Amino acid sequence: MSGGELGQFLRARRAQRSPEDAGVLHSGRRKVPGLRREEVAVLAGVNADYYTRLEQGRESNPSPQVLDALCRALDLDPDARLHLYRLAGTAPRTGLEQVPQSVSPQLRQLMDGYTNTPAFVLNRILDVLATNALADALFSPFRSADNLARMTFLDPAGRHFYARWDWTAQATAANLRVAAGFDPHDPDLLRLVAELSDGSDEFRALWNAHAVRGKTHEPKHLVHPDVGPLTLTHQAFDVRSAPGQQLIIYHAEPATASAHALALLSTLHATARQADLPADT
Repeated sequence: MSGGELGQFLRARRAQRSPEDAGVLHSGRRKVPGLRREEVAVLAGVNADYYTRLEQGRESNPSPQVLDALCRALDLDPDARLHLYRLAGTAPRTGLEQVPQSVSPQLRQLMDGYTNTPAFVLNRILDVLATNALADALFSPFRSADNLARMTFLDPAGRHFYARWDWTAQATAANLRVAAGFDPHDPDLLRLVAELSDGSDEFRALWNAHAVRGKTHEPKHLVHPDVGPLTLTHQAFDVRSAPGQQLIIYHAEPATASAHALALLSTLHATARQADLPADT
């Protein structure tokens, strides 16, 4: 039995938890990496048969106390812990509302006011719902700035644009796992995962690892073909009027090479747009 998303997540995280890190005494070589089911059960203080049923999908309603114990046994970080609770159906269910796919005029007006920094809006599965002018310029190397995961894994520009592509790939797959915790049966998510899995061996491996991580505040290291390297910090803001949407703002430290490069990119983009306008008759 596959055990569904909950069982798959438990198996993947069990395989990543070494006996040494968990303080489990063992001898001899093991056929498979990670902990055995019986060892997780002992660490969590639950019956081994009960834990096996959880992994196999024959038990699907663990109590909060059991989930807490599994989080400790598997050493889950806060993002993975919340993901486990959502998969078990015990987290707040606020994430199941339909995420609006359009951005309000008021938010668009706010974004357009950020003339010196890229700003864009994402939904949970990393669709780019709206951009300001400088975000358009920043993402111009891509065939289509439609979804950050698709841009990372399937667009050839991604490997040049993201200076730390391996790190970006891991973070992107882990972000999508967060979305799966809200609604693992979301048809848009399932279509995107299928597309990425078919088109990228790297994504398929990362997705099957079941790592879960929300957005971090680590700097973005980018390389734009028109202006060169960029190191940008960023902030993510939940859109209160549209749950599931986030406003992302990139920022270059003042008086740095990245700030000058971003200003140059803005000028180049504005000049190119002006050249594309029809001449007055």
